[in-house]
Amino acid sequence: MQHILVVDDEIGIRELLSEILSDEGYKIELAQNATEARSRRQEARPDLVLLDIWMPDTDGITLLKEWASSGLLTMPVVMMSGHGTIDTAVEATRIGAYDFLEKPIALQKLLSTVGRALKHGALLPKPGASLAALGRSPLIVDLKQRLERIAAMRSSVVLVGEPGCGIEVCARVLHTRNTPWVTPETTAQLAEQPIEILNQARDGTLFIHDVATLSRSEQKGLLLLLAKVPRYNTRVVCGASRALADVAADGTFDAKLYELLSAMTITVPSLRQHREDIPELAGLILNRMIEAKEIASRQLSTAALNLLRNFDWPGNVTQLESVVRTLAQTAHTDEISADDVARALPEPAHEPAQQVLAFDQPLREARDEFERAYFEYHLGKEGGNISRVAEVVGLERTHLYRKLKQLGVKLARREE
Repeated sequence: MQHILVVDDEIGIRELLSEILSDEGYKIELAQNATEARSRRQEARPDLVLLDIWMPDTDGITLLKEWASSGLLTMPVVMMSGHGTIDTAVEATRIGAYDFLEKPIALQKLLSTVGRALKHGALLPKPGASLAALGRSPLIVDLKQRLERIAAMRSSVVLVGEPGCGIEVCARVLHTRNTPWVTPETTAQLAEQPIEILNQARDGTLFIHDVATLSRSEQKGLLLLLAKVPRYNTRVVCGASRALADVAADGTFDAKLYELLSAMTITVPSLRQHREDIPELAGLILNRMIEAKEIASRQLSTAALNLLRNFDWPGNVTQLESVVRTLAQTAHTDEISADDVARALPEPAHEPAQQVLAFDQPLREARDEFERAYFEYHLGKEGGNISRVAEVVGLERTHLYRKLKQLGVKLARREE
């Protein structure tokens, strides 16, 4: 039975809508103001919300904005108003409302709108497939704005970031709804059947998880594919675990492919760069589990949230979700404690043993030994990302490459 939440401050309208829709076989829940509506939405995700615009505590447009910005607008919402204007209807639609009903609502208009809205609900992105799943900090707001500016373009885009930071979420923001979304099952398909992949993605989006790890033959396949993209009206969005400038500089990336892809690059921040979002993200993960009836009510204590916020999250949002899901399923009480979190988090990595320099050698050799250990330490700490190492140690990237070569420091390369 489909669940409809009716939010209206007029008791007569609430009861009338409840009676009509109950007779149609829907399960109806009522809220007389925004405060009650927030509470109902936190408890469970309705299949549809009929939301009045003018209410005494918080107006419906403001509540709609709250749900949209916090990742809770995962169901269709139909706005209602007795004295609505075109501007208000346009604003509500821009924020994410499905439709607008003007009071008094004609019976057939109500039933047809409800029917269409419920069908539309099946097409909405799943929870976690929007940028709300990454947070609301200034860094994520800036990321959202940059993605929105290029969303209407058809040119190829590279999204650079650490594993688990939300690259696919960003890619889906660029995807046009109701068009093909294609991700090759293996990157070997790029070498073996690039045109077949492109044909599958015709008029839609082709997403490649990590272009920085492609072999030479896969790069050649992608190069061929990109040359034919305009004919297929396909947008190519590539994730990259390393900056392509770094991969090209160390000789493992095709120069022509780099030239084609590097024109539009967006960096997706790691979770530790916007750790202020962690408490809200953890709460959203719990709410999604509660809505899916995977768990009963759960909440994180303040101390537990502080521990989560202060952890570095090398696996980023993906790792956070895994830890929160584990906590939700194993905690003995409704409130998840700091002790629960401490047990669930991986042990902090031990600092490498300090290298002792040999003093009975020429100064130049001692200096080279120190510099070699110094650069190897920072390369390991930054996961081999030359751009970040250059920034940390205060060297130009070309100077850094020259220095590493001089010291005999080997950079990780992909096997062909």
